[in-house]
Amino acid sequence: MQSALYVSLSAQVAMEKRLNTIANNIANMNTGGFRADEIKFEEVLSTVGKSDVAFASSGENFISRRTGPIIKTDNPLDVAIQGDAWFSFVTPSGTAYTRDGRMKMSENGDLQTIAGYAVLDSGGAPIALDPNAGPPTVGRDGSIMQSNNQVGSLGLFRLSNDSKLQRFGNSGVFSSVPGEAVQDFTSIAVQQGYSEGSNVNPIMEMTKMIALQRTFDSASTTIQETEGTLMSAIRTLGPAT
Repeated sequence: MQSALYVSLSAQVAMEKRLNTIANNIANMNTGGFRADEIKFEEVLSTVGKSDVAFASSGENFISRRTGPIIKTDNPLDVAIQGDAWFSFVTPSGTAYTRDGRMKMSENGDLQTIAGYAVLDSGGAPIALDPNAGPPTVGRDGSIMQSNNQVGSLGLFRLSNDSKLQRFGNSGVFSSVPGEAVQDFTSIAVQQGYSEGSNVNPIMEMTKMIALQRTFDSASTTIQETEGTLMSAIRTLGPAT
């Protein structure tokens, strides 16, 4: 039995997954703080036959940690991170992290993400502001001031490169290893009045999509040619009637 048929099928499965990933990235290219999905591909070797045959695996998803563009908003509750760090917020499923610094203040003064989750300080506690003290001022170290008094501090956390990230919502992630609170703000800072956009490169994603569609079509052609060869061999070598 010809292995080209199964190699082509495995390639199509891998490419279909990649196409779905690219489509999701493009759909979120304007989502604040969105981290693009990438796929790491591998070869799967089969030694059933006389020679090794390399099949394409369906690939392993991972979340890109590239930074997105910093956008000026002049909103005092919008903050962007400069450097390798993440904000933290609490969800019903546990602590999540995000680069989306668009925040809001509830009627009671609770500092929340756009989706309404409580933003945490470096100690993992929710941050409460004074709703009657006017807009807050946020320092480069995340300290929050109102009426010349410090009322809280944004928690900034580093996520280990070895930690596996799992998506939560549009812009949040869960980390397999808890984040470590940032103590040194030499290379990391918070910038008030700015927010970070999606790290999706739409031109690159569209280029990848076009290339994958062409490759998918080529794999389909290979499958059709292989099936045609098999049918021809069956007709030629089959028993005469």
